[in-house]
Amino acid sequence: MAGTEALMDDRPRYMISVAADLVGMHPQTLRIYENKGLVRPKRTAGNTRLYSERDIERLRLIQQLTTELGLNLAGVEHVLRLEDQLQRMQGRLDRLEREMKEEIRNVHKTYRRDLVLYEEPRLPVRRTVRT
Repeated sequence: MAGTEALMDDRPRYMISVAADLVGMHPQTLRIYENKGLVRPKRTAGNTRLYSERDIERLRLIQQLTTELGLNLAGVEHVLRLEDQLQRMQGRLDRLEREMKEEIRNVHKTYRRDLVLYEEPRLPVRRTVRT
């Protein structure tokens, strides 16, 4: 399900005017951010920009960084680059964790096949002959 949600987050759906309204910015500001590489909306065959939910969230983050924290666009660019790197590393970590869990499951399966119940050795009973 998480994979499906991620795909939907990236689906281009909002024209620039709608995206600008959603984040409370002027469309020209979105064009500037695109020119600086801060956001990368998809393009239709007619070259119309279409913003995804992920793009909208990124624009909100840019807005927060500039208005609440007072960062300039160079600072925003640096923060976004670090954020992207963090997301990539988190993805790698998640993948490695899944692989490790699968490997552990495989190892446990082999243990179960190889396990033999322990039985105490039986010593021969010595009988003494009474005469």
